[in-house]
Amino acid sequence: MRSVLCLSLLAATIVTTQAVDWPRFRGPDLNGASRETGWSSTWSADGPKVAWRAKVGLGFSSVVVSGGKVIATGHDGHAKGQDTLVCLDAATGKELWKHSYAAPLGNKYFEGGTTGTPTIDGDRVYQLSRQGDFFCLELATGKVVYQKQLVAELGVEVPEWGFAGSPLVEGKLVILNVGSQGTALDKATGKVVWQNGKASAAYATPIPFDLDGTRCVAILSHRECAAVEVATGKVRWTRKFTSSYDTNAGAPLIQDGAVLLSGENTLATKLNLRDGEPVAAWKTETWTQFNAGVVLGGHLYTFHGQAGKAGGELRCLDWQTGETKWSQKGLGIGSLTAADGKLIVFSETGELVIVAASPKGFNALARAQVLGKKCWTAPVLANGHIYVRNTPGELLAVDVSGK
Repeated sequence: MRSVLCLSLLAATIVTTQAVDWPRFRGPDLNGASRETGWSSTWSADGPKVAWRAKVGLGFSSVVVSGGKVIATGHDGHAKGQDTLVCLDAATGKELWKHSYAAPLGNKYFEGGTTGTPTIDGDRVYQLSRQGDFFCLELATGKVVYQKQLVAELGVEVPEWGFAGSPLVEGKLVILNVGSQGTALDKATGKVVWQNGKASAAYATPIPFDLDGTRCVAILSHRECAAVEVATGKVRWTRKFTSSYDTNAGAPLIQDGAVLLSGENTLATKLNLRDGEPVAAWKTETWTQFNAGVVLGGHLYTFHGQAGKAGGELRCLDWQTGETKWSQKGLGIGSLTAADGKLIVFSETGELVIVAASPKGFNALARAQVLGKKCWTAPVLANGHIYVRNTPGELLAVDVSGK
């Protein structure tokens, strides 16, 4: 009888526990949520167990995780003037390889450093630098498969704060927020497949969706959003969208046939994916500068306000109407991801908070101060670890496997 009971408990554990990679910005489904289940939000009084720490250089880019490897980026400092991609062992934090390239600090009105997150696709890593250097590397070794200087080749304008969108792999193509309404390269060779204009891109990652059976991407330029066909680059519709200082930085958030856009000092707006027209039923007093937030159970969880300014709030909104269900101060303008019905919230000052995803109110299940200094980068959950970093480049792997 005892053996049967043990086997039943083991089977239940197998069913409810699922470890998942996080190979691209905003996660495997590009919605800020992980499919991972069974991870633990029960911590000791001393906080969660830290598996390892690493220093990856100055920057704001997030990490990606696949095949037991973590890829992070950072700037090496004023003297060297270079950015570095570093590959770490996910279990131990041991450095496996790194690749550096010349890059300015780029600290206009902020600390500077890396801003764009790499993408892992199979056995390849793709990276777009702030100055338009594009790299395809082997995941196993860091060896450069090919590289391109897109500004020189395409004649595109560099955004005021440099390119920051993450490469989006769609089939045989990699879509980049470069140029007026995007650029597509053959992912195997780097050959340009299509290019839409040379004007300034924005700082957001392209997000895919299906429009009448055709694969498209929502791409933000510095003053509009466009729906663009993946295969051909054909523009299906455009809609004017501007934020303060032309800083369209939050990734488009796509859900239920609509796309939500938000930007600095600009209230969120919701557009129909079919034609780009505003959704009439949507009205909100919320705007998000960087982190797009997540939609769970018919509700949007996001940060409202301007980074570095007082008055930031974590908010829960009705996805259909934009009505604020609750708001919580004290976390600054942080960032968040989600998994297994819970929000993984990382405050602007480095507090990690696990919050129940419920429209009934803010309910912190666990919280701990895990880092200090400025923290604007979204946390990543992959295979039982939550990865968090701060601006100077301290990277932490927090063990939430429950083992």
